[in-house]
Amino acid sequence: MNTNHVRVRSLPRRSFLARSLAAGGAVLASSVVPARALGLDGGAAAASERIVLGAIGLGPRGQYVLSCMLPERDVQFVAACDVQRGRRERGKEMIDERNGNRDCALYRDMFELLARPDIDAVLVATGDRWHTLASILSAKAGKDVYSEKPCGLTIGQVRDLADVMRRMGRVFQAGTQRRSQRNFQYAVELAQTGALGQLRTLHASVYRPHERFDWLPAEPEPPPDECDWDRWLGPCPWRPYNRAYVNGGWRGHHDFEAGANFLDWGAHTLDLCQWANGADHTTPVEFETSPAGVTARYANGVALICDFLATPFGDRAPQYRTSTGTCPVRFEGDEGWVETGDNGEIVLSESLVGTHGKVFAAPGTSAAEHARNFFDCVKSRGVTVCNPEVMRRSHIASFAAALSWQLGRKLVFDPVKEEFVGDDEANRTRRRAMREPWHI
Repeated sequence: MNTNHVRVRSLPRRSFLARSLAAGGAVLASSVVPARALGLDGGAAAASERIVLGAIGLGPRGQYVLSCMLPERDVQFVAACDVQRGRRERGKEMIDERNGNRDCALYRDMFELLARPDIDAVLVATGDRWHTLASILSAKAGKDVYSEKPCGLTIGQVRDLADVMRRMGRVFQAGTQRRSQRNFQYAVELAQTGALGQLRTLHASVYRPHERFDWLPAEPEPPPDECDWDRWLGPCPWRPYNRAYVNGGWRGHHDFEAGANFLDWGAHTLDLCQWANGADHTTPVEFETSPAGVTARYANGVALICDFLATPFGDRAPQYRTSTGTCPVRFEGDEGWVETGDNGEIVLSESLVGTHGKVFAAPGTSAAEHARNFFDCVKSRGVTVCNPEVMRRSHIASFAAALSWQLGRKLVFDPVKEEFVGDDEANRTRRRAMREPWHI
């Protein structure tokens, strides 16, 4: 199927089970519907209450998020799509095992999955380069979307994504799952309710940025059914195939990654700082880099410090006084501070110990509660915790911080116009060219 010029039209949501029964034979048909389909065996919700999904992108992260979604009794995956055969077949194995059958459909081409009217929603867990385009195409096909982060490679892409989701009326959840973890929620609650006094400084841990502009040596390209290299590249500039790219070695390469890898953690930790400051509707207005990190300032005077960590799992920046696991954040006010990370521990200043001390055992890396929030909103048509506007502002702030590091200078940003003030060079980075035929 040639999809180079396919335009995906909006498709209606699936109808309830009753619609498929002919009016004259409804009573007879109901007598042969399996108990599992009606939700009577405790293993699944009735078909009319289920959310039917397809998975697009089934690498290690996609398989993990899929494993968090599959146990939900009102969720049924029916399709697995990946440009690599081994990954889509692994997705099918997981789905078929949960469903108790061999019915999961396999697709190399996501357009075929998106054309199915029975699919309500999709999990988008491709590499970063495809997140925006796959999400937009899904929305235009009438699907709700759970997208892994970062949700785009540029400021322009995340703006377009948020605009399309709003225009199409789709439910969207960005995969920044730490907003659904109790320890991070509690730390934000302390910041927002005045327990820390007047909020002064926020700390977001991020990787030490780096990016590559080289190409790996060319290798023989595999058959498209084994790995569709042209589709794997998607909107990115063409380069010759190398197996390292498709096995995760794309990370660190500018063409494939967002913001010099800054958003790997910044999409989580900077997002939590935005939330703590009540800034989901805006961004900082200044960004300035130093060897230790990037310092940003909000219009309300609060400082946001993006601390560079030498490695993802160690060499912690000095302001983190405890071992709270990966992705630590720290919120400081004039009456106390709170710090937490992925091990669930809450660490407090002496002024708050005894009155606000709590321990949360659940790790911040779990996506289960975040997925549940998405499914609840698909049913209610409500607003997810990491909805398009939340994603848009926190991602834009992360891009601006990364750009300050890339350019090595201070940037002034207008959060209303979403542009850099008096800086043509910085503003040009808000978009990247997209390889034909892919465009937004």
